[in-house]
Amino acid sequence: MKKLSATNMFLLLLCLMYFITYIDRVNIATAAPLMKKDLHLSNTDLGLALSAFAYPYALFQIIGGWIGDKFGPRKVLIVVGVIWSVATIFTGLVGGLVSLFIARLALGFGEGATFPTSTKAMSNWLPAKKRGFAQGITHSFARLGNAVSPPLIALLMVLYGWRASFWILGAVSLIWVIVWAVYFKDNPSQHPKMTKAELDELPQYTSYGEKQRDPVPWKLLIKKISPVTLVDFCYGWTLWVYLTWLPSFLFNGYGLDLKKSALFSSGILFAGVIGDTLGGVISDRILKGTGNLKLARRGVLVTGLLGSFIFLLPNLFVHNLSMVAVCMSFAFFFLELTNAVLWSIPMDMAPKYAGTASGMMNTGFGVAGMISPVVFGYLIDLTHNWQVPFIMSVVLLFIGILVSFRIDPTKGIDEGASPSVVSNNPAREL
Repeated sequence: MKKLSATNMFLLLLCLMYFITYIDRVNIATAAPLMKKDLHLSNTDLGLALSAFAYPYALFQIIGGWIGDKFGPRKVLIVVGVIWSVATIFTGLVGGLVSLFIARLALGFGEGATFPTSTKAMSNWLPAKKRGFAQGITHSFARLGNAVSPPLIALLMVLYGWRASFWILGAVSLIWVIVWAVYFKDNPSQHPKMTKAELDELPQYTSYGEKQRDPVPWKLLIKKISPVTLVDFCYGWTLWVYLTWLPSFLFNGYGLDLKKSALFSSGILFAGVIGDTLGGVISDRILKGTGNLKLARRGVLVTGLLGSFIFLLPNLFVHNLSMVAVCMSFAFFFLELTNAVLWSIPMDMAPKYAGTASGMMNTGFGVAGMISPVVFGYLIDLTHNWQVPFIMSVVLLFIGILVSFRIDPTKGIDEGASPSVVSNNPAREL
């Protein structure tokens, strides 16, 4: 059996991290109906608790990305990994709304820096021609975590109770942190398994700490990344609905029991696994075939948002479970086509500041997470109609489509042209 190369092993470790962090993030959605009963919460209370994760998550996107750029992915992911692991364990100990809110805050604090810091690690460990694929495959593992979480958490709840399900997952997270600490090196050339052939494909390594003195061009980054952040907000609004309310939507809106709602949720969320992977692959294939970075990124972005918009519309008017499940699956598939592209664009525009730039971009997702679950829960309590909150998703997807046409990844921070195009053009490497 052929051994994994150093770069592929690195990518596998990131895939596992994305998988684990998303289970830790969305497991509460499956446990929510029982937690709501045991902790005596209203839908609005539950929505507030679900949104708590997003406050520090949004705050630490930029801060976490900057820290990852400055101190290196190895140290940062060890520290934040311990934080999110402990927060997951603590969630199994909560006794009411306040302690649940605190546990979710801690989880958001721990996970806030993970994806921007991982993006920085990718910019050092992977060649530019694999950016779309790397972002697609890692986020497909995140969506796989979404998909397996409902039946997995339901099984753990049946066997051990909802509290123990959080303790078990927290322990698994700590194991990943240990493996990362042992295996990963910030400088690829210092890794004992790295080959010369692999190193020759990688960008020039920049050391961290005191040796990295170049100031971050904040004003220029904000100007270039802001449209991407807005699109990420529109994307994130709908994604948070899927991540936090989908099992409850099926449980309450269609009268399914815990097991059936978990299975239906898993089926719908699995569509995102396929979408994430294909989004990155298609974008890279377009880039390889045309050399047109704008088409490769913007074309997939618009297609994904438009498809999600079209397939989410029937959910506003139809109350047939089978049709709703199919339409929501397609809507989620198209939504996730955009994810790898959204994360690739910051690397295209600012590879030297990939952590900070991707943190700016994903702040939109974090802010959406603050608002979306609360608004969804409030509208349900107000209207007692589980379809009404999806109107906001449809409107924001349409806005995202319009804003996407303002995004040009070829115009980065290097005098109006993307650094990836000027100094490390992916098309030229293919």
